[in-house]
Amino acid sequence: MKQNILKYRGYTTVIEFSAEDCILYGKIEDIRDFVNFSGENAAEIEQAFHEAVDDYLDFCKEMGKEPEKPYRGSFNVRIPPELHRAAVIGARESGLTLNGFVETALREKVERLSPKKLYQ
Repeated sequence: MKQNILKYRGYTTVIEFSAEDCILYGKIEDIRDFVNFSGENAAEIEQAFHEAVDDYLDFCKEMGKEPEKPYRGSFNVRIPPELHRAAVIGARESGLTLNGFVETALREKVERLSPKKLYQ
């Protein structure tokens, strides 16, 4: 089943439905701050998401706080030592840094899985 994902200004949400309240709702994903919103139909929920993102960015500006970016471009990966060693050797043999090697591998895998969605 395809999830109901919306994107706006670099932020993402997954829209869900509450049968109990008979509303659509979501929250800004992948940030530590909790920013949620709701609406009664597709147009309302999309507008509410846009307003939530805009309000979050305005609030951060007013508070002198740097808004969180969902993805900084940096993350830790835990892998078995033998895979780490093989990646370092592969990077060296390819004339790349380990970061460059891992980026290339991730890019190739992601493009194979969803070539049109890589940078959306």
